[in-house]
Amino acid sequence: MSRGRFITFEGGEGTGKSTQVRLLASYLTQCGMDVVQTREPGGSPSAEEIRPLLVTGGADRWSAMAETLLFNAARVEHWRQVIDPALARGAHVVCDRFSDSTMAYQAYAGGLEPRVVSELHRIALGGVEPDLTLVLDIPVDAGLERAAARRDSETRFERKGREFHERLRNGFLDIARRSPKRCLVIDAGQSIERVHGAVLDALKSRLGMR
Repeated sequence: MSRGRFITFEGGEGTGKSTQVRLLASYLTQCGMDVVQTREPGGSPSAEEIRPLLVTGGADRWSAMAETLLFNAARVEHWRQVIDPALARGAHVVCDRFSDSTMAYQAYAGGLEPRVVSELHRIALGGVEPDLTLVLDIPVDAGLERAAARRDSETRFERKGREFHERLRNGFLDIARRSPKRCLVIDAGQSIERVHGAVLDALKSRLGMR
């Protein structure tokens, strides 16, 4: 049995990643494919225990280094318990965030040296990368306005300040520029339906999935 495809969605706050993850997972399931929908931080029982430490509480609760270590701890368990077994059995994994978020949030926006983030990812998972990464992009103010409307308790990163989020957006765009074969930037300011259409086009053109 061939290994499944690992597809990730990235982007700043309020870009609509979670919605597009659900839509894609539903579409692939309706096409008769074995699909695992998951998220970070979290996605496995032990990783979900770490999630509240990272996404709730004060904006300055952790340093960028502490955040990176916590994200990697959760990611190791997520990969071991969920992602790798699913890919090995031939399932396609659709994930809301992965290692690019750590690079964007903790390095580009948080000030940690990118080489440190890269090295920790290499140590944790051997530097594994998704088959396709879809970066949803939207102006910062629009994204933060959308995020504020969600009214949930996971607002720690939203409260980091506008300059942080500008650096974050630029970070994701730079990651995409540096990895053009793996990453594709999609305008998230479009309607949900148009964004979903762009996602499906990307699967066809980049992965040959019909």
